[in-house]
Amino acid sequence: MSEATPAPSSQRLFATPPGLRLGPLAMVADGKARSIVVQMRAGRFHGFVVRHGDHVHGYVDRCPHAGVSLAQKLDDYLSPDSTLIACSFHGALFTIDTGRCIGGPCIGQHLTPWPVEVINGDLTTAAATPLPPGEGKAAKGGEG
Repeated sequence: MSEATPAPSSQRLFATPPGLRLGPLAMVADGKARSIVVQMRAGRFHGFVVRHGDHVHGYVDRCPHAGVSLAQKLDDYLSPDSTLIACSFHGALFTIDTGRCIGGPCIGQHLTPWPVEVINGDLTTAAATPLPPGEGKAAKGGEG
């Protein structure tokens, strides 16, 4: 007799293992952002990616100011001119390439990076890379 597979947890996760295929890069329009939810046995991960050409930046979908999702509407992560990531709850503005807050209630804090890469046209989770010196203030799992 085989053991039943436990149901996935509803716990929110803040990282994913490397090597998960998320889908084709084409699912994210150039210059746009897309929400991605990954269901794993241990829980559910909420992240988003911003695409520029063949390059993507990934972040955990969690504002360092209040610990809430950045978007109130699906895939609505960017400022009106698409040059910054914007928190629709509190107006915080973050650079796309570093996730550093440059405006709003959490200036100087960072979004938590979510390592993603493009392999053979597919968006895939990647291994974490260490932050450069002085950039170690990325958002942590606690409320902020």
